[in-house]
Amino acid sequence: MSDADLFAKCDSPRVQEYRTAGEMGLLPYFREMASQPGPVVVHAGKEVVMLGSNNYLGLTADERVKRAATEAVERYGSGCTGSRLMNGTLPIHTELESELCDWLGGEACLVFTAGYLVNLGVLSTLVGPGDAVFLDTGCHASLLDGAQMSRGKMVPFKHNSSASLRRRLSAWRADDGGGALVCVEGLYSMEGDVPSLAEFAAASAEFGARLMIDEAHALGVLGPDGAGRAAEEGVRPDLLMGTFSKSLASCGGFLIAPPDVIDYLRVLCRPFLFTAASVPAAIAAALEALRVCRKEGWRRDALAERAAQLHRGLTELGYPVGAPSPGAIIPVHVSDDWKAARLWRALLDEGVYTNCALPPAVPRGRALLRTSVMATHTPEHIDRALRAFEVARSTLD
Repeated sequence: MSDADLFAKCDSPRVQEYRTAGEMGLLPYFREMASQPGPVVVHAGKEVVMLGSNNYLGLTADERVKRAATEAVERYGSGCTGSRLMNGTLPIHTELESELCDWLGGEACLVFTAGYLVNLGVLSTLVGPGDAVFLDTGCHASLLDGAQMSRGKMVPFKHNSSASLRRRLSAWRADDGGGALVCVEGLYSMEGDVPSLAEFAAASAEFGARLMIDEAHALGVLGPDGAGRAAEEGVRPDLLMGTFSKSLASCGGFLIAPPDVIDYLRVLCRPFLFTAASVPAAIAAALEALRVCRKEGWRRDALAERAAQLHRGLTELGYPVGAPSPGAIIPVHVSDDWKAARLWRALLDEGVYTNCALPPAVPRGRALLRTSVMATHTPEHIDRALRAFEVARSTLD
C-alpha cells in the first residue's frame, strides 16, 4: 500500500518561486484594483496607467452599459439561481443570442456563463471516440483543456501554419475515418498576432474537417462593425465563439453554430447544463455593450491609433515588440522570467500597470510583458507610459 500524501505535490519548485517573488515584491499576480477598469486605475493607493486590461473599447465605465446592468438587477434580481436548462433562462438571454446572430451572422447561438466554458464544453461534447481535434499550438488553455476532456485524439499543429495543419490532416485522413475539428483563434491573446483564416478554412474544407474560430480578442476590435477577424476576411466558420469579458465589458461567452449543433449542446454539453446561468447584470451589460460597439466605430479607430503610438514608442526605445498587431495587444519580449518580473515591478513603480506573462501562459523561455490599450486611452496616457518604459529599461541590462 502506498503512503504517498496527496498534498506532497503542492510543495513544488513553481510554488516556491511564487512565494519568493512575493517576498521580493516581484509578484505580478492577484493585485487588488480599487477602481473601475478604465485607462487609469487606482492600485495600492495611487493612480496608474492601465496597460493590462482587456477592456479594449473602454465600455466597462460607460454610463449606458452600467445603467443597463443596474436596471436588469432591479427587474430580475441579483442572480438566476439555476441553470439555463431549468429556471435560469431570462428574456435577455435569448435577446442577446438573437442580436449576436444578427451582428456576426449565423443561424443559432447559445450563451454560456464563461468563455472558458464555451471551449471546454464544445470540444468535450462534440469530439468523441474516433474523432480528432486539431489545435494551433498557440491556442488558449480552454481549447487545450476541452481537447483533453474529449474522448477523441488531440493533434497539435505549428502556430499559424496552414501547411502544418494540412500535413496533420492528411496523415489523419490516411489512417482514420472519424470526424475532425480544427481550432484557431482570430487574434492570439499573448502575441496579438493573427492567422490567415482563409487558408485554414481552405485546408479544413479540403480534408472534410469542421472549423472553429475563437474570436475572443478580435471581437469588437476588428472587422466590419467590430464583427471580428472572420468577418474581416469573409470566412464563415462552422463554429464561432466569443466572449463578453473583453470588448463587451461583462462576463460570459457564446457559440454561434448550425441549429442542430446548438440543440445538441443544449441537451448534452455538461459545462453548459450544470453551470448556473449568467447573472442578469452581466447579460444586460453585454447586450448594451454590443449595441454601442456596433454603432460607435470611433472606438476602433481610437484603439488602432493608441496601439500604433505605443508600438512605435516602444520600438524607438529599443524594446523587442515584434511586428505591429492589428489589435490592442503589444507584447514586450523579455524571455527570462525574473527579468520580466523586475521590468513589471519597475514599470509599476513608475505608474504603469502591465501583465507579466510567464509559463504556462507562454512557452518556457518566452516570458513577456503583455501590454494592451483601450479606445479610451488618450495620447497623453500613452506618452506617460512610454516615459515609464524609458526609465524601467535599465532593468533589462
